[in-house]
Amino acid sequence: MMYQSTRDPHHKKYSAAEVIKMGLAPDGGLFIPESIPALTFENITELCGDSYSIRAAKILSKFLTDYTYEELLADCNAAYAETSFPGGAAPLVNIHDHIYSLELWHGPTAAFKDMALQIMSRLLSRALVKTGETNDALILVATSGDTGKAALEGYKDIDRIKIMVFYPVDGVSRVQKLQMATQTGGNVNVCAIRGNFDDAQTGVKKIFGDADMAAKLLEKGYVLSSANSINWGRLAPQIVYYVSAYCDLLNSGALKMGETMDVCVPTGNFGNIFAGYIAKLMGVPIRHFVCASNKNNILTDFLRTGIYDRNRDFHLTMSPSMDILISSNLERLLCLTAGEERTAMYMESLKKDGVYTVDSDVLAAINENFSGFFADEAATADTIKTYFESYDYLADTHTAVALSSAEQYITTLDSAEVRPIVVDSTASPYKFAADVYESLGKTQPADPLEALDELANATGTEIPYPLRSLAKREVRFTRVIDADDMPAAVLEWC
Repeated sequence: MMYQSTRDPHHKKYSAAEVIKMGLAPDGGLFIPESIPALTFENITELCGDSYSIRAAKILSKFLTDYTYEELLADCNAAYAETSFPGGAAPLVNIHDHIYSLELWHGPTAAFKDMALQIMSRLLSRALVKTGETNDALILVATSGDTGKAALEGYKDIDRIKIMVFYPVDGVSRVQKLQMATQTGGNVNVCAIRGNFDDAQTGVKKIFGDADMAAKLLEKGYVLSSANSINWGRLAPQIVYYVSAYCDLLNSGALKMGETMDVCVPTGNFGNIFAGYIAKLMGVPIRHFVCASNKNNILTDFLRTGIYDRNRDFHLTMSPSMDILISSNLERLLCLTAGEERTAMYMESLKKDGVYTVDSDVLAAINENFSGFFADEAATADTIKTYFESYDYLADTHTAVALSSAEQYITTLDSAEVRPIVVDSTASPYKFAADVYESLGKTQPADPLEALDELANATGTEIPYPLRSLAKREVRFTRVIDADDMPAAVLEWC
């Protein structure tokens, strides 16, 4: 299995280890596999009897063919061990009727990013050896909250790797900020920027595209890589849990082999939902994808009009991991739908004017698989309250956006058309405890950290192990810089 850039009409090929090491393609595009491997119903039936780790190793072995199955199984066993994922990874919970919650947040940072980043560090470490790389890897991450902490936790004290995370100083929750600021590890660094997530993401992309910066880092003994979902090594492990969810529906009797499910994903950067689309292309019977957005509903508008326009007001919401106006992984879907030449044209227009309009045939093809819905702040809060009071299910703010969008989607169907819908639950409600607590009709405490205990007392639920005693941990990182100063900060640290 080889890979190519979304913007390269000449289809230059790279190995899996190369793309995991590089992160971003040399032309600024994203890597995609040259073909999609198939999963037969016989394969899926076999996976139904496997543990999550074995499911993951089998799926990844179809994409990462320069890694041995034994290597992948060892890494999956280590990544998804009981010590990191108490009770197991990615449990599927039937909330009510046809709505299922795929809980992806039971890992060491209480967010879905753990599902990929616990194994990605191991894949990168092997990639350095497989590609004969003599320099160390420098991971640069832009985060809207969850990726940063999950990457820091996944890469801490990993040999031959340093990691630096940038986040918007006022664009993450108090819990998320404290999780990053107290991160342990001798090879980690965290820096806040004045601006929003798109400013941080643009800053990281500029560093990746700067040849002079690359030369300076090489002099210091580093090659750049990324832990964001622009890196295929981050996205590939996310394919697994959609396959796993279908297996679990089969095992529970909710579906028979070949019957379809729908999937609803709270979406910011489009990586998580695109991973589900890859699972469908492999052969998993997924009928339709609901792209759920918050008040920053740029993707909803795009899916309805074909116009992607980032020239709009930016809103800080209670679901900050979705406060994004540049959904980078949408480029991968465009490439599969429109081809490399048109994708490169769209991306150039976005870079130059902040807007592009896809051709009518492209929009029609996308709409066969995707539709967009959104929930504003009031709808998000109401969903949290309703789901707790009516179904005894406590959802975080991002999951609530998806639950609201799933309900909206279901209303567009005839009753005979309703299928089980798997809703990605992307974070523990305790990562956003203050907003969840207030959504239940309570008054937020003055200190957002007190909301963890208040929420536990009010709902009778437990604070997950990664977030207990957070206020007592030593704060290590307090620096705040302008986005323009990101390259200098990187060089200074190295």
